[in-house]
Amino acid sequence: MSDIPEDISHDQYAVRLKKLADMRAAGFDPFRASVEQTHFSADAMRLHVEGQDNAVAVKVAGRLVVIRDMGKSHFVKILDQQGQIQLYLKKDVVGEEAYAAFKKLDLGDIIGAEGTLFKTKTGEITVRVTGYTLVTKALRPLPEKWHGLSDMEQVYRQRYLDLIVNPESRARLMLRSRIVASIRATLAKRSFLEVETPVLEGVAGGAAARPFTTHHNALGVDFFLRIALELRLKRLLVGGYDRVFEIGRIFRNEGISRKHNPEFTMLEVYQAYSDFRGMMDLIKAIFTDVCRDVLGTFEIKHAASGQVINFAGEWREARYFDLIDEAVGFKLSGFRARENYREQALRAAVQMEVHYDPKWETFEIVNEIFSKKIEPALIQPTFVTHLPKELCPLAKLNQQDPGLIDVFELCIGGMEIAPAYSEQNDPFVQREMFEKQIGEDKQKMDVDFLLALEHGMPPAGGMGVGIDRLCILLTGAESIRDVILFPSLRPSDAKG
Repeated sequence: MSDIPEDISHDQYAVRLKKLADMRAAGFDPFRASVEQTHFSADAMRLHVEGQDNAVAVKVAGRLVVIRDMGKSHFVKILDQQGQIQLYLKKDVVGEEAYAAFKKLDLGDIIGAEGTLFKTKTGEITVRVTGYTLVTKALRPLPEKWHGLSDMEQVYRQRYLDLIVNPESRARLMLRSRIVASIRATLAKRSFLEVETPVLEGVAGGAAARPFTTHHNALGVDFFLRIALELRLKRLLVGGYDRVFEIGRIFRNEGISRKHNPEFTMLEVYQAYSDFRGMMDLIKAIFTDVCRDVLGTFEIKHAASGQVINFAGEWREARYFDLIDEAVGFKLSGFRARENYREQALRAAVQMEVHYDPKWETFEIVNEIFSKKIEPALIQPTFVTHLPKELCPLAKLNQQDPGLIDVFELCIGGMEIAPAYSEQNDPFVQREMFEKQIGEDKQKMDVDFLLALEHGMPPAGGMGVGIDRLCILLTGAESIRDVILFPSLRPSDAKG
């Protein structure tokens, strides 16, 4: 089956092919190697000085998205990285031959144009074109103006069309790039080093997730696509990188939902001689910088709840079991050390109408109550602290209650945005926690990481930030697919 979509506008395609053939027959190459571009659209328009028309010369380039034929002149708009800019072509300025050729261009063609800036009677800054060049002939038409690109499957499969015709998608995905750049700048200001660690791992460690498996032909061994960045970055703490981070792709062979994609982007950051409270300060600084420098506001409206989330206000801190007890209506946490803890947890789940698998451990049942009934209601920034130790084998045990760990999960907009830990650096405790997690499956234990810990890892705070979820929150997107340029999709010719 062909990978090229079925052509629904065969006549237009045929007409454009004929135009292409005519150009080539006349000795014109419609696919140029380059064209000079001195300014992007918005940068060019900022150069115009009020009352001084035709004083500033620019060279711009972009895709034709609007064409208005006025007879002996044309008003057109081209689209580039910064947006649209209007061009004005007049027959007696560009010449009769060039003007006749321009009249044969189509929406979607890419041109370069040079000229001077002026303001029209309607107040729009425009380029008075003195010369232009067709640099790429578009053989397929853009989606219709009024119907646009509304089929979501086509939006995700043909993202390039989505970026051309849907300004909202274009702005959202460009905003994502600026958010990531802001995060990098915030960390750089605090002396964090950005590093890159392997995507292919011999042991899928650092999280409890099902990995993707691949085979390395030259080495004759199977590898896993990484499910976390954590264990590599902690090795760097051992090696003397005191402040380190990576923004990288993670792969988990699990379900797809509004908040989950099989490959996603994580920020993981580790700071020696800090702890989970130090990570609270860091994530607040990240949000402060993004809100100030990228969004231009510290308040955003949460579409699902209608609440206004205020990042400049107080960030709530609440202990995990306090939230559980409040939700279930009795002190479930008081049974944690008793034999009937499971019985009470099951009672709470039934009472809260939370579905569970009878094979689950008690902590998993309790956490399902948190995930389904408590987390979705945490709209304002909330640090949920002191979770059960079973939920993360890589965190420090709480000194007052060894059944808990010194961690937080930052929940905003009804979803987890950033978990953070006081990192476990005791190799004996770490080995014990790993053994409990993996059971009899010893090949899943990263023994090299344990060896690294035995050389001494400084105390540290560590944090993960789901970049995709952060962008959902800050851009008001409805789905993780809306903030990923090319989300994972079933092949278009796949059956079932």
